[in-house]
This record gives sequence, C-alpha cells and structure tokens, in this order.
Amino acid sequence: MDLWDKSIISYVLSPRNDNEIVIQTLTKAFETNPRARPLIHSDRGFQYTFHAYKALRDTFKFTASMSRVSKCLDNQPIESFWGTLKAERYYLNKYLTRDELIEDVEDYIHFYNHERMTLKYDGLTPIEIRNKVVA
Repeated sequence: MDLWDKSIISYVLSPRNDNEIVIQTLTKAFETNPRARPLIHSDRGFQYTFHAYKALRDTFKFTASMSRVSKCLDNQPIESFWGTLKAERYYLNKYLTRDELIEDVEDYIHFYNHERMTLKYDGLTPIEIRNKVVA
C-alpha cells in the first residue's frame, strides 16, 4: 500500500505466509515501479529478517522499517485495508473454492483502487488521486 494515496501497489496471494510471498510481492512492486525508492514498513515477522530480504533491499534500494515490539498499530494502514476488505466483501460471501476466494480478492483490490471513493480525497479513488498528480 502506498500511504500517500492509499492505493494497493502490489500483492500476491498464497496459502502460506513465507519468504517466497515477500520476495514475489516486492519483486512485482518494483517491476511496476522500477525507479521507486520507498520506505517499506513491515511487522517483525521472520520473512523480514532473513538474508534474502536484505538482498532485496540491496537490489531495489528501499529503506526498511519495522513495527515496534507489541505495537500492532504501527501497521494500522494495511491492517485497516484488510479490515475493510473483510467487511465489504469477504464476510458477505461464501467461497466454495480457493480460486473463488482469490478471484474475489483480486476483484475487490481493483474496485478499491479504481472505483471506491474516499472521503479524505473529496470522493476520488486512489488511482484518480495518483493520476491527478502524475498528469
């Protein structure tokens, strides 16, 4: 999530929370935004302390930031997004297959970025905010 416009920049869905999902997500983000040099915030999970993560930092030249111990609110922006996704989509549906769930999450992220208006930005979507500045 880009904290400036609240858009979802990159995501990978996986049944496992492991090193590979972090590598894939960051690689995808930097393929889309190769000149970006962001601060990337994470919790203190093992995925963000392993050697390959340091190699990603060296390759993509980003600054790493980690939440403080036992301070879940440090991750509030992305936690808020997941809460919103669950309330607006996940809890309203039943999924018979993993593929149905993945398709619905992908559909929601597109909706969130391109169609879901935000009061903070006078009813603009995250992508409209981004395009307004880039144009």
